[in-house]
Amino acid sequence: MQSTANYLWLISDLLGQGATANVYRGRHKKTGDLYAVKVFNNLSFLRPLDVQMREFEVLKKLNHKNIVKLFAVEEETNTRHKVLVMEYCPCGSLYTVLEESTNAYGLPEDEFLIVLHDVAGMNHLREYGIVHRDIKPGNIMRVIGEDGCSVYKLTDFGAARELEDDEQFQSLYGTEEYLQHPDMYERAVLRKDHQKKYGATVDLWSIGVTFYHAATGSLPFRPFEGPRRNKEVRYKIITEKPSGTISGHQKSENGKIEWSTEMPVSCSLSRGLQSLLTPVLANILEADQEKCWGFDQFFAETNDILHRAVVYVFSLQQATLHHVYIHEYNAALFQDLLCRRTSIPLHNQELLYEGRRLVLDSNRQAKTFPKTSRDNPIMVVSREVVATVGLIFEDSPPKVQPRYDLDLDASYAKLQTFAGDVGHLWKTSESLLVYQELVRKGVRGLELMKEDYNEILHKKSEVFRLCSICTQQLEKAEHLEVLMQANMLTSEYEDIADMHKKALRQISSSLDPIERTTQDVKSKILPGGVLTDSWTLQVGTHPEDRVEKIKVLLDAITAIYQQFKKDKAERLPYNEEQIHKFDRQKLVIHAGKARSLFTDECAMKYRLFISKSEEWMKVHHVRKQLLGLSGQLIGVEKEVTVLLDRAAKLQEQLPQKVLVPNVMKAQSYLSPNTLVEMTLMKKLKEEMEGVVKELAENNHFLE
Repeated sequence: MQSTANYLWLISDLLGQGATANVYRGRHKKTGDLYAVKVFNNLSFLRPLDVQMREFEVLKKLNHKNIVKLFAVEEETNTRHKVLVMEYCPCGSLYTVLEESTNAYGLPEDEFLIVLHDVAGMNHLREYGIVHRDIKPGNIMRVIGEDGCSVYKLTDFGAARELEDDEQFQSLYGTEEYLQHPDMYERAVLRKDHQKKYGATVDLWSIGVTFYHAATGSLPFRPFEGPRRNKEVRYKIITEKPSGTISGHQKSENGKIEWSTEMPVSCSLSRGLQSLLTPVLANILEADQEKCWGFDQFFAETNDILHRAVVYVFSLQQATLHHVYIHEYNAALFQDLLCRRTSIPLHNQELLYEGRRLVLDSNRQAKTFPKTSRDNPIMVVSREVVATVGLIFEDSPPKVQPRYDLDLDASYAKLQTFAGDVGHLWKTSESLLVYQELVRKGVRGLELMKEDYNEILHKKSEVFRLCSICTQQLEKAEHLEVLMQANMLTSEYEDIADMHKKALRQISSSLDPIERTTQDVKSKILPGGVLTDSWTLQVGTHPEDRVEKIKVLLDAITAIYQQFKKDKAERLPYNEEQIHKFDRQKLVIHAGKARSLFTDECAMKYRLFISKSEEWMKVHHVRKQLLGLSGQLIGVEKEVTVLLDRAAKLQEQLPQKVLVPNVMKAQSYLSPNTLVEMTLMKKLKEEMEGVVKELAENNHFLE
């Protein structure tokens, strides 16, 4: 037990260990509250006094929610050495989070945005002219806030110093994987002497590497055997890095370096966020100091990302989920951005939300959009045929370690090997399941097509009725042929006869294809047709399938990894060494089972599901047929209405011309029934006008 006047701690309760100090979990003597106590070792006192005092002075100035708080500076009772009493962070560091098997290929998007927000919040350092010089995941602590979400806090200011924007320094601090400029790496790691100086932007490179690590689970610049085993190749990577690239990876011994301007496929972040983040990384991971961004631009760009809202949109035919990051702009800009993400032109986009059409006014603010999530997105459907894409994923088999090695087994069981690889398979299988469920949900939402179909049927019956009325009227007018024989109404009759023939031709040529198309649509939509959603119940992965089995295997692998860490820390007796070897065999077996479950079950069923849905989407042009039918019916309705109007006007003239001085002569040619019909023409016209009005209202409703 060690103590100060107000705090005490056990030396076995070690939280972290560095070159100049150890950090212990301590308690306040009166309240029992937990604190982190930083105790400096003898090596730290070999530094100049002003260097020793820097951390105290820096921490006294800082007061920010994203910086670990300093509560007291006291002296250890026996040695009289200074100790720092700081805020206790029980959840470990960002590095601890990245050590979790499910984060082996990077943090989930929501968690990464918290890291982005909290690291960007460290702009507080710049306000006091402080440069940290050792930013890395291990120095970014995690706590759980009152809302249950993570809060990340920067700690370890042992290398920090005050520095004006235009001031420079020569001394070197930091961790080599996260060191800033190649010149600094050359001097600090390769021990090549030069007198170059460095400015306050040294933290930016470290932040860039930290962000890349958090997003992908790995470092951006990687020689074949790792940065610490192949320092010369790492120096070659960071000095020869083309401008705009964010990573360089050597995949084989003495192999060429593969550069990339994008995140790897295994990255958990959405394409929408990646498109905003990669330019930031490219400009702070810049070897040329003149091209590298300054702090002001870096914080401006990260704040721009953080002030955007995310709208989840699922492109149904493409079977792809998009995260659209937008400011509180209008809907027109949102749909334009959606066009860029999906390649679906604005005029072909049809939006659905919770099974209903979503119409976004062009001036509508994004903050008033429906609340979306990964499981409940806005659906976008293209009126034209688009290619099915689906979720793009890769799966590489775990590497097998040929020989027994206590030291290597622990790290081998960890990240991007067994636990990391199987954790990635589990997360991918979950994503495959989500995508399938969204397609199923979208297909069920397209029951709207049946509503469209029923409305089209109603419209068709109304138009057919109108055509029938038109034909009947023209036939009745034609029955007055006897008037032509009396040399009274030759021109009027010819007009009516021409109209009748024309109407019959138009109606026949228009209604026949409409009837054929209607029957074609009917065969697809009604039960038993190709557009029924019964297939969604028969193929693909379902929640009760293999996803949870992979999780069980992952838990078993993680337990072995935890045991391997303990084995590494102590020399094993014979029996426990044999158990270790058996566990190592189980590790390979569990990983093989997980791989088989993923490849033979999850991935195979997903691909079958996508192929089936692709077939479904090919016949989805029935929506276009329905739109075409609506347009055709509207056209026929307009033509028939014009004919009816002309016929009615001619018929209004017939009784007047019949009842002229020759009326007695005309009456000898007309039957009493015909005269009665003629007097009722006007009433018939009024009735038809009512029908036309009703159809116009229906048409407006359909549109």
